[in-house]
Amino acid sequence: QVQLVESGGGLVQPGGSLRLSCAASGLTLDYYAIGWFRQAPGKEREGVSCISSSAGITYYVDSVKGRFTISRDNAKNTVYLQMNSLKPEDTAVYYCAADPWCRIHSPQLMDYWGKGTLVTVSS
Repeated sequence: QVQLVESGGGLVQPGGSLRLSCAASGLTLDYYAIGWFRQAPGKEREGVSCISSSAGITYYVDSVKGRFTISRDNAKNTVYLQMNSLKPEDTAVYYCAADPWCRIHSPQLMDYWGKGTLVTVSS
């Protein structure tokens, strides 16, 4: 049974940093891409970043480029999202999802989802 468990969310001031973790079980990162998505209140779920299987190619949406970094630890079967220079507009529930392909612009096609972790950026 595939499980994805996010952690690391919380309340942070603008300009601050958080590191999210996505711990995967029931699948291996060698064969699955992991994407980070977010959903703010009243808005649709949107892609944030993705790291591909095997080659580990990374993708980012324009709004987070230069501020967020995705990485993975295959030994721990865990993917991380380091978020720096956070802005109030980054406030959302952040989800990780798994699929053989990075479908950063098509979240509805991702196979497996975690339950999310809330990130609140506020002074």
